Amino acid sequence: MFKRILVANRGEIALRILRACRELGVETVAIFSEADRGAAYLELADEAYCVGPAKAGESYLKIDRVISAAEIGNVQAIHPGYGFLAENAHFAEVCRSCQIEFIGPSHEAMALLGDKNAARRLAMEAGVPTVPGSEGLVEEESEALAVAHRIGFPVLVKASAGGGGRGMRVALNDLALKSAVQQAQAEAAAAFGNGDVYIEKYVEHPRHVEVQILGDLHGNVVHLWERDCTMQRRHQKLIEESPAPSLDDNIRRTICESAVRLVKAANYTNAGTVEFIVDRQGNFYFIEVNARIQVEHPVTELVTGIDLIKTQLRVAAGEPLPFRQEDVVSRGAAIECRINAEDPTKNFRPSPGRIERMIIPGGHGVRWDSHAYAGYEVSPFYDSMIGKLLVHQPTREEAIACMRRALIELKIEGISTTIPRHLEILSHSAFTEARVDTTFIERTWPG
Repeated sequence: MFKRILVANRGEIALRILRACRELGVETVAIFSEADRGAAYLELADEAYCVGPAKAGESYLKIDRVISAAEIGNVQAIHPGYGFLAENAHFAEVCRSCQIEFIGPSHEAMALLGDKNAARRLAMEAGVPTVPGSEGLVEEESEALAVAHRIGFPVLVKASAGGGGRGMRVALNDLALKSAVQQAQAEAAAAFGNGDVYIEKYVEHPRHVEVQILGDLHGNVVHLWERDCTMQRRHQKLIEESPAPSLDDNIRRTICESAVRLVKAANYTNAGTVEFIVDRQGNFYFIEVNARIQVEHPVTELVTGIDLIKTQLRVAAGEPLPFRQEDVVSRGAAIECRINAEDPTKNFRPSPGRIERMIIPGGHGVRWDSHAYAGYEVSPFYDSMIGKLLVHQPTREEAIACMRRALIELKIEGISTTIPRHLEILSHSAFTEARVDTTFIERTWPG
């Protein structure tokens, strides 16, 4: 095991990693921007270094400053968390060229799977179902039109790099497609420095199902079953749960086996998530790989009993996975609500500011992962997530009831939060009966 690592992130995930390291007896070095100076979670680290001003582009995303902090801190490895540099293949390569282990996949696997077009091609070769679409990148409008006429409208224009819904446009006809290609290329170039796009058939009213995988440096790869992430707005997830409701057990096993087959083909190691969409007929299609730990990883931890962060550390240190596929059993039902500093009545407008009062729920099967507290200042410079409220109960019905109770108990005053919308969702018959799709929130609460 490593003796000392640097946590190249902030907030909730930084705290999560610091706690896991403390339990493993691993010393830690934290980094922070000027906006995070004095943050309470930094006290858990053995050392902490400022890497720049508030803007992420001048601090958390500055590779040279992160590496400098790692060298000054004399660490053996860097954990990137999620977001920021977590899926930056160049950063992973720089780490290892500096003899610092990157706690994640190799930069080669990350680069391969981070390019959605290349990942899609690899999935086809591995026999994993993909959405019908272009055979490669589309550069001209005429190419896009030819693909759309072959597979039929509606179609989805997707950026080859990046994620989070940026560089994605739906087109219903020829005219809309021409505009969608231009807009997606421009947005992707601005957001990711790469304007490459490709075309897929737009699957209407799908569910979003993802598979958690783990691979070690000895050729072992296992899945930790699936999570349902259908509850989202603007391609940003609000609620995640496991197991995925209304998913046939045969399809469940096939999806999970497909995920393992794909990451093995990419020689993938450490933690990752393979994402799929599932249509109303139960057909599933690969869409992308997130080559990092996910925000919603505690959902999987609750149903499997496996600590994903500790396992990441052990795998990166060269240890084999301590379990086989047949040892990974999913028990009960877990649900996570992402509590964001946003106003859901105003199209989820960010609501930064000071948290004046906070009451954290408890009770059997309730978990609260957060770096925030009463008096904490939610910064306008970073993601608006305040924390993650999770429950784990024997059945989905009990988990929903427990989550409702916990949401009512959770008090965050001084700023607007998504708590009221979460309560509305969990009380809606379409959610409780698992009759939802990825457009449910926009259709039910337009604007």
